[in-house]
Amino acid sequence: MASVQFTEPGAVTPAYAPDRAVRAWIWTLVAFVLAMVTVGGATRLTGSGLSITEWAPVTGAIPPLSEAAWLAEFERYRQIDQYRLLNQGMSLAEFQVIYWWEWGHRQLGRALGLVFFLPLVYFWLKSRITTGFALTLIGIGALGGMQAFVGWIMVASGLEEGMIAVAPIKLMTHLMLASIILVALTWIATGLRSGRVELTPRAVAFGAYGLVGLILFQTALGALVAGSRAGWTYNTWPLMDGVFIPSMAVLFPLSPWYANLFDTVATIQFNHRMVAYLLVGYALWHAWRVGRLAPGSVHMRHARIMAGLVLAQVVLGIVTLLLAVPLWAGLAHQVFAMLLLAMAVVHARIARDAAPARRRVDTGQPLPAGGAQISP
Repeated sequence: MASVQFTEPGAVTPAYAPDRAVRAWIWTLVAFVLAMVTVGGATRLTGSGLSITEWAPVTGAIPPLSEAAWLAEFERYRQIDQYRLLNQGMSLAEFQVIYWWEWGHRQLGRALGLVFFLPLVYFWLKSRITTGFALTLIGIGALGGMQAFVGWIMVASGLEEGMIAVAPIKLMTHLMLASIILVALTWIATGLRSGRVELTPRAVAFGAYGLVGLILFQTALGALVAGSRAGWTYNTWPLMDGVFIPSMAVLFPLSPWYANLFDTVATIQFNHRMVAYLLVGYALWHAWRVGRLAPGSVHMRHARIMAGLVLAQVVLGIVTLLLAVPLWAGLAHQVFAMLLLAMAVVHARIARDAAPARRRVDTGQPLPAGGAQISP
């Protein structure tokens, strides 16, 4: 494939002026979001998400402080079907374990809100960020507020009659909002870096965008697997129930056909498997293509690292499936997916900033090793 050679390399102007304190703050927010997803994953895998049956954004920050308060909280939990159908006979001490997981998840969300808004106001008042930058961050903060509200809607779905867990689609929505917030913050934080980047064709950035999109799509499918507990079925690989592709009767028993995408366990797991293969193929192709377009560059190294990480994530997913989702494997698989997504965004942002939109001519030759040096 032919590459492009820029005839006017010039400099790429960053979206925001580098500020070490602002950059450190944004990366701290990225770490907080990753921690939220980690604790949220542990909360789900331990069956703790329905232990707190009320949404109290202010007073809910205070846990039970007396035995009477604990007994009252436990009694509220005993009224829902998860207790009656799944945890009948649970002791107060056992309830306290799942309560602390859910309480900790909500507290971490409250802490994230404070770490987000207090520095935002400070940096804005001190004119260390522009109004446009501040408004962009406020938009991300609004997504965070929506995320919290969707989280309660998700929990409420599990409190309905006959439910022992939250609705899979609502769990998927909750995780995808977190993923979008992670993408936005990582994109901004990477753009605030200082130093120099290596010139690369715009095709490298477009390929990296595709990798981010595929990882996001696979994350959504993974959330459906988690919400429907599809990982606890068909615990063999590479075959499902003795075949690579199950029959139509197995994959599409429901009508209309699209209902199976969300409600049939076999279809949900099969889709997650197939997109995993697609993601591996795309990551390997992207690494090969970047090696052709920008040999020896940092972008080539990033693309190869991403291909290796995608392969590692797929192996981890297979191990999780074969072991029928033990806590450590299920949690590691979810957390690694978020790290993989963040690293794909870093790769895409660096490639995008290294591909200035200037007049270019197709030379039919790859860029020289290392490319040209330009300012971000």
